[in-house]
Amino acid sequence: MKSNTHVFCKILSFPVPPEAAALLDAARSVTVATTTSELVELSVRDEVNGWHEVAYDVPGMGSFVEARVCRVRNGINANYPEAYMRRRDPDCMVIGDTLPTDKPTYQERFGKNFASVREETFEWLKDQDLAVFPFHAGMEGKGTDALVIAPANAGFFALGLSMLQGILSPDEIPADFAPQAVIYVAPPFRHTHFEGQQVVVHNRLESAHELFSYNLYPGPSAKKGIYGVLLNIGEAEQWVTMHCSTVQVITPYDNKIIISHEGASGGGKSEMLEHAHRQTDGSLLIGKNTITGEKRLLTLPRACDLRPVTDDMALCHPALEKGGGKLSLMDAENAWFVRINHINHYGIDPHLEKLTIHPPEPLLFLNVQGHPGATSLIWEHTEDAPGVPCPNPRVIIPRRIIPDVVKGAVDVDIRSMGVRTPPCTADFPSYGIIGMFHSLPPALAWLWRLVAPRGHGNPSIIATEGMSSEGVGSYWPFATGRRVDQANLLLNQIIETPKVRYILTPNQHIGAWEVGFMPQWITREFLARRGGARFTDKQMKPSRCPLLGYTPSTIVMEGRTLGVWFFEVDQQPEVGTAAYDRGAEMLEKFFHKELSQFLVKDLLLTGRKIIECCLSGGTLSDYENLLGIPTLSPD
Repeated sequence: MKSNTHVFCKILSFPVPPEAAALLDAARSVTVATTTSELVELSVRDEVNGWHEVAYDVPGMGSFVEARVCRVRNGINANYPEAYMRRRDPDCMVIGDTLPTDKPTYQERFGKNFASVREETFEWLKDQDLAVFPFHAGMEGKGTDALVIAPANAGFFALGLSMLQGILSPDEIPADFAPQAVIYVAPPFRHTHFEGQQVVVHNRLESAHELFSYNLYPGPSAKKGIYGVLLNIGEAEQWVTMHCSTVQVITPYDNKIIISHEGASGGGKSEMLEHAHRQTDGSLLIGKNTITGEKRLLTLPRACDLRPVTDDMALCHPALEKGGGKLSLMDAENAWFVRINHINHYGIDPHLEKLTIHPPEPLLFLNVQGHPGATSLIWEHTEDAPGVPCPNPRVIIPRRIIPDVVKGAVDVDIRSMGVRTPPCTADFPSYGIIGMFHSLPPALAWLWRLVAPRGHGNPSIIATEGMSSEGVGSYWPFATGRRVDQANLLLNQIIETPKVRYILTPNQHIGAWEVGFMPQWITREFLARRGGARFTDKQMKPSRCPLLGYTPSTIVMEGRTLGVWFFEVDQQPEVGTAAYDRGAEMLEKFFHKELSQFLVKDLLLTGRKIIECCLSGGTLSDYENLLGIPTLSPD
């Protein structure tokens, strides 16, 4: 609903919230950007000897450099002097309002009301040279009108936002345009108010959803901050923005399936859109045994063709549904925030390397080595310390230049969930007991989305030890409201799409084998070739751990059998049943700990039954009966 409290300011042709109008009228200067090309120029406007320093005067610290930016042959390159700023802090979000939420509030974390810091932010912005531009958060008609107000010297941040979310030129602004979401960017406040920490404050007002970004890493604000805005809208309108990549897979025989891949940060979403990485002889390295050093290879003469649909955020708006029992979705972004830590030398991903070296339009590189006038190469990562590469190098690529990208909405056949897993051995048991893929009953698939394990060695965020949860749908870190509301939305979504099949895939390790992202790549090829994830009760068997659903003992790919060790981890000599069962116990404890917090009065009755089934040690048969949607077909 459009707010009737918006007013006009001198510089814009559309009404904005009164606070935004007041600071824009008072600011030292305002640049209204209308194209990404203008923001490319703004990113390096103050360059000296090819370098533009994004710096601010901080009391007691002097001029503090937040980022160093240069123009490279293939776009704009930005680097943060502080290693801490190169990844998203998982605790950066706080809520500045008093609406219902399960997230930490500003009052709880900082011991005072947000109102005074909000006013200080406005006063600071009034004394700056500003850059602003309007955009649609989500897609037009399936999101909301939005505006960003940032210091003009942080042009690279505005560029990233414009690439990810879009930018409206004057002739594209609708007559009724009125921003219901406003991003205010004030980088020095992380030093003056927040002890150098990344902080993003969501302030959900009746007139607008305000988002205050007190840092210049775009992950928590330009990307995930807007994600939070969309989740808030969806919560009110009863729809979900999924945290997933989506790809149309076309086999050499012209069979087509659509797979969406969900998971916590580092769970393989971007990788699901990549072709499997090959050895120099063209073979696929299935895995390397961490104990014996043995390698297992797979020859796959021709891979499936991939047509990407979404990279990270997918709108599941009711207007897209066709009523056929499948899940309809479309991309919620205009560009993709691609993590490239796994590309550490030339030749790993020729498709992406070619696109980023010779793009048809400028890209934005973050945490990648760059020099004025040179070409930024995606395997040359900025170092956090001598000899220690940053684990979170990124490149922002406009969706429109992605080869073979699918336009519009698609109907999903298979929903996959990715989990980063550690090695598991008899001497060091862990939850790394997930086989190459598992088929899940819908009720169990819902539980996996509620807990959404962050998993082992996550490269995208500040490090956390052990197994932790990103929660409902893996997008909980970006949501502003209550867990139970999102849990109910996800359950209804699963119930309303009975023709979708659900699988679980690990990455990094299968038991004692180091596998990288090969499990999801091989699974993608296998499922596409067989036309989907419909299996009979003769083709699958219950996993030893009920939380892992069903597993095949072996599969055959292009005449080559992949053996039991990659599917039933307890059969690995280096693991055994005792270590496997210890890992299963770890998973069970993790599920019980995370699921208990959902047992509140507003949880749907069906959801309560599913969670109570898990807490009481439910069997696969129990999970099958809870929703009445069969996982396996009769032989």
